[in-house]
Amino acid sequence: MSPHTPRAPRALIAEDEPILAAALAHALQRLWPELDIVATCPNGVEALQQGLALQPDILFLDIKMPGKTGLEAAEELAEQWPDGVPFPHIVFVTAYDEYALAAFEHAAADYVLKPVNDARLGKTVERLQQRLRDSAGGNGTATATASPTPATAPAATAASAAESASDGNMARLLSQLQAMLPPAPRLQMIRAAVGNSVRMIALADVVYFEALDKYINVVCQDSEALIRTSLKELLPQLDPQQFWQIHRGTIVNASAIATAVRDDAGKLSLTLRQHPAQLRVSPLYAHLFRQM
Repeated sequence: MSPHTPRAPRALIAEDEPILAAALAHALQRLWPELDIVATCPNGVEALQQGLALQPDILFLDIKMPGKTGLEAAEELAEQWPDGVPFPHIVFVTAYDEYALAAFEHAAADYVLKPVNDARLGKTVERLQQRLRDSAGGNGTATATASPTPATAPAATAASAAESASDGNMARLLSQLQAMLPPAPRLQMIRAAVGNSVRMIALADVVYFEALDKYINVVCQDSEALIRTSLKELLPQLDPQQFWQIHRGTIVNASAIATAVRDDAGKLSLTLRQHPAQLRVSPLYAHLFRQM
């Protein structure tokens, strides 16, 4: 292959049902013969590991998988993805009905409904091919992405803006998909065990929540307390206007944020009004802190 010949696009499939995974792979081979399926993963944990190792152009992620869901795998991939490498285009594989699928409209991902249908998958393939052409600057073929070349300053700026927009779309998509789940009752107080007593913490007093293994550290202005739950379980019980997830392991009280600061490497962190901690912001949530 010459230096100017676009390479074949590469895809990873994550699906815990072997028959469905094989059906999807065979359908893709029919509809997109040039597509190179580099791995098929039976769970979300392996999808995360192989995704980071192989860095494919496209991810087909089953929403419900053991170990990690497709949503969790996508979120962790976005947080751990190496700088300077284009993030894969994501297609969620789902059994949700047509009404719930409205969450995918105008988002940075597509979907395939189980069982796989060639007509629907064909449309998905066409969209993916167009997105790959767009990300290659319009000079690739319908089934390939161009080899990376040095970018000029304006092109690099445009690429950075596109990547930032993609991260924001992905965050919104994940939020919309989480909203499909049955609503959890809103918390009014945090009840934290301290020795033989239970400390009642008003949500307004919480500066941020930090995941610590099987616990959450509830950080207030002048104290901390542990509660035995996960951020995944806690987040749906919080007001999304008041508490913002900024990292896979951090939820911050928006009213406690003083500034968002970007360092020389482009990493974003938050300073707080009445607490010395600095909180790192995942690229997935950086759109929350764009200038108005």
